[in-house]
Amino acid sequence: MAREERRVKVSMQDVIKTFDSRNGEVVALNGINLDIMENEFIAVVGPSGCGKSTLLNIIAGLEKPTSGQVLCDGKHIEGTGQERGVVFQQYALFPWLTVKGNVEFACKIQSKQKSKAEIEQLALKYIKMVDLEDFINHYPKELSGGMKQRVAIARAYAANPSVLLMDEPFGALDAQTRTQLQEELLETWDKEKKTCFFITHDVDEAIVLGQKVMIMSARPGRIKEIVDVNIPYPRNQETKISQDFMDIKNHIWSQVYKEYLAVRK
Repeated sequence: MAREERRVKVSMQDVIKTFDSRNGEVVALNGINLDIMENEFIAVVGPSGCGKSTLLNIIAGLEKPTSGQVLCDGKHIEGTGQERGVVFQQYALFPWLTVKGNVEFACKIQSKQKSKAEIEQLALKYIKMVDLEDFINHYPKELSGGMKQRVAIARAYAANPSVLLMDEPFGALDAQTRTQLQEELLETWDKEKKTCFFITHDVDEAIVLGQKVMIMSARPGRIKEIVDVNIPYPRNQETKISQDFMDIKNHIWSQVYKEYLAVRK
C-alpha cells in the first residue's frame, strides 16, 4: 500500500468547542490543531467524553466550532457536504428500501445527471465491494448487524466522498464480524484512496487500521499524542502477535489509561 506525496485534505486550526449545561459552560475541545493528509488513515482513541465524536461531527459539518477554523481542500467547512461521508455505529438505513435501494439513494445524491442504468451499475459495484450481491433485494430487517454495517459503508462510498468519517462503526458487532470488516475496510481504503478518520475505543482496532493513532486527552479534549504505526500493510490477525504491534499497543494503552484515570478523579 505505497502512498505518494500527499497534500493536506482537512485542517483544524485552534478549534475550541464549548457547550452550555445546567452546571455552566463545558469545554469539550480545547485548542485542536490537526492536519489530515490526502488518502491518510487516522484512527482516534481516548477515554469516553474526551470529544472524539464532537471532533468528527465538526469535520462532518454537523456541529460548528465555538472558535477556530476547519477547512477541507482549503475551503472553510460551513455545513455538511458531499465530499465528506459519515458512517455511525448505528446503521441509519432506510428500512423501506432494499440493500440496492439504500445504496442507489446515495448514488442519486452524488450525481443527478446519471441515468437509471448508470446508477444501478454504480450501486452494484459498491454492493459487490462489501460482498452483499446475494442480498441485493433484502430489506434491513432481514440482515444481520454486520450486513447492515456493510450496507452503510457501501452507501457512504457510493456517495463518492473524498473524506470518510467513521464513528465506532464496528463497536456493536461481534468479534468475528468486526475482524472481517476491519480487513475489508482496509482493502476498500487501498482501492478507493479515501481519507479516513476513524474513531474507536479499541486500541487493537486502531493499530490494525491506522497509519497514525491519535490519542486524545480527558476533557477538555486535546490531542495528547499522534503515534505513527510503522507496520506494513496488509495487516490481519497475525499482525497482532508481532512484537512491533505489542510495543505500539503497550505505549498507546498506557497513555489512554492515564487519561481514563484522569476522568475517574
